[in-house]
Amino acid sequence: MIFQRLDDEDLAQVSYLVGCPVAGEAIVIDPTRETDRYLQAARAAGLRIVAVTETHIHADFLSGARDLAARTGARLYLSAAGDAAWQYTYAAAAGAVLLRGGETVTIGRLRLTAVHTPGHTPEHLSFLLTDMAVGDHPVGLFTGDFVFVGDVGRPDLLEKAARVAGSARPAARALFRSLQWFRTLPDSLQVWPGHGAGSACGRAIAARPQSTVGHERLTNWALQIADEEAFVAAVLAGLPDPPPYFAVMKRLNREGPPLQNERRPPVRLTPDRVSGLLAQGAFVLDTRPAQVFASGHLPGALNIPLGRSFLSWVGWLVPYDRPLILVGGDRDWLARGVRALAKIGLDHVAGALTGDDLVAWVAAGGQLATVPLLSPAGLAGRLGDVVVVDVREWDEWAAGHLPGARHLPLGTLRERLDEIPADRPVVVYCQSGNRSTTAASLLQAYGRRPVFGLAGGLTAWREAGLPVERDVA
Repeated sequence: MIFQRLDDEDLAQVSYLVGCPVAGEAIVIDPTRETDRYLQAARAAGLRIVAVTETHIHADFLSGARDLAARTGARLYLSAAGDAAWQYTYAAAAGAVLLRGGETVTIGRLRLTAVHTPGHTPEHLSFLLTDMAVGDHPVGLFTGDFVFVGDVGRPDLLEKAARVAGSARPAARALFRSLQWFRTLPDSLQVWPGHGAGSACGRAIAARPQSTVGHERLTNWALQIADEEAFVAAVLAGLPDPPPYFAVMKRLNREGPPLQNERRPPVRLTPDRVSGLLAQGAFVLDTRPAQVFASGHLPGALNIPLGRSFLSWVGWLVPYDRPLILVGGDRDWLARGVRALAKIGLDHVAGALTGDDLVAWVAAGGQLATVPLLSPAGLAGRLGDVVVVDVREWDEWAAGHLPGARHLPLGTLRERLDEIPADRPVVVYCQSGNRSTTAASLLQAYGRRPVFGLAGGLTAWREAGLPVERDVA
């Protein structure tokens, strides 16, 4: 058996390529839209992709299953388990084979047996893998978003992301019952999850890439709770709201992710073309580092630096209904940005600018905006004259915050702009500075002036020996 785990750090997501070397055939499980990497992996292993499947209708990325099947001529296998409201509506048009619990997919001497494991989603399937060349007992379980290392999939996403009212508690009960089946599996069975640490599809996924049933039975918090009511309360407690783009992904992955044409580098824009696109309502996404952005950027641009948390914040803050102007450091930088955006279905990049192009913009008479920074000492002397906004998460806020600050987490900021008084300057801060620059750029994009950042964030404030408050329960 040939087994390859393919990680996507942008999404904390995992795909798998499993092949039979005798037959020269392979199946891919839970692919993203970066289909080239599966083709390259199969080619390097001397395999041909003949089957593509996924564990469920994903919420955190745009599925590449339809794309990969179309590119390779592979048979597409999709879940037909669960209730009628959450079936793949494009399955018939794509010629997909529909799977229910107990049905199998055979690839050479490999057998994948579908198991209906609802909870995270109603239609969720896990796949038991048997290598028939060595025996008739399963060697591992592809758990998708059912069981992670040290965690389980959130059962609230259908209610919070897809707006299916009242679905979270029944989903939590279904998840509890699915876990009772998981408990019956052999300790030695390998567990291959669909996400790693950092994914929003779990609460606190461990960093280890895989596990065993026995290890999870001993260490996974969800498997320590034997009472159903206690489990439901625990699994639904304190879950943060998912990013708004999850709703878009659920809809597109159910209805049929658009097939991709050949992806080409974005068109470099002239100053005149920039002006025209801005007049048409284009949204400017500047992916350069916060410090570089703060020193000069297109007016109205949103700054989300290209890095590990890039897609998470893009999913919170970037609209799907406007063409994008992408700003990056150089051509390779821009190409990386386009590839990342495509993973969550943001394909409408109208054009791009590098730092050199911004110089040309200024030379042609265009203006640049800045995000001025206040030092901790400078802000301390103005606390009564400005509105201070803390854009960190709840646990960070609870550990200490600036005196008199308002707490508006970055992901919620766009919807809560009216909570910021308009009669005073605004100072935004986070832990070290990156999120506050994103927040300041968002406020500027919606017309707030003046807006400042706190240089070095709360870390610099503490190091300056300035006072920190904690909320008293």
